[in-house]
Amino acid sequence: MRDSHVADDVMRAAVDLFATQGYANTSVQQIVAAAGVTKGAMYHYFESKDDLLFGIYDSLLSLQKNRLDEIVGRGGEVDEVLRAVCIDVLETSIDSLPEGTVFFRSAHMLSAPRQQEVTRRRREYHVEFAALIERGQREGRYRTDIPVAMLVAHFFSDVHYLSHWYSPEGPESKSLVASQLTELFLVSLRSPDAAA
Repeated sequence: MRDSHVADDVMRAAVDLFATQGYANTSVQQIVAAAGVTKGAMYHYFESKDDLLFGIYDSLLSLQKNRLDEIVGRGGEVDEVLRAVCIDVLETSIDSLPEGTVFFRSAHMLSAPRQQEVTRRRREYHVEFAALIERGQREGRYRTDIPVAMLVAHFFSDVHYLSHWYSPEGPESKSLVASQLTELFLVSLRSPDAAA
């Protein structure tokens, strides 16, 4: 469990450096210097630079999966549950835009076991997300003419593309962007036969 300010400082310094000069061009020495800690202090929390890159995304993955489980666990009509899940993953992604940007730019540089772990964790989230769409299909609310995997990919392409265009300093608040993208997705899911 990483509960130290040292780990947080190292993580913030790594995100800033990876974002500005790239993962491959950033040394451990630069990270510890920017964080104001020793290498020994960093290695107490992170085994390597690879571990640090994984840790950046791991914290976001864990947060989003816990929130997903909590929202689904509350129950309710499928539209409302899916709406809440979509808004949550968009808002938490915007809150962690620098971390997400660094990760998607550098994920291919992770060690093979770390890449496999990220894939497994993301798949776990997507399976639970897909189950909501499948529930809506069984209830006659959502279209069945497009494979569920494609519907899931359609939504998450918007999530992953946020870092290319969204700016917290721009005119749109994260809540507005999250609600608008969610509404576009939910409208695209609706079955033509479902009651208005």
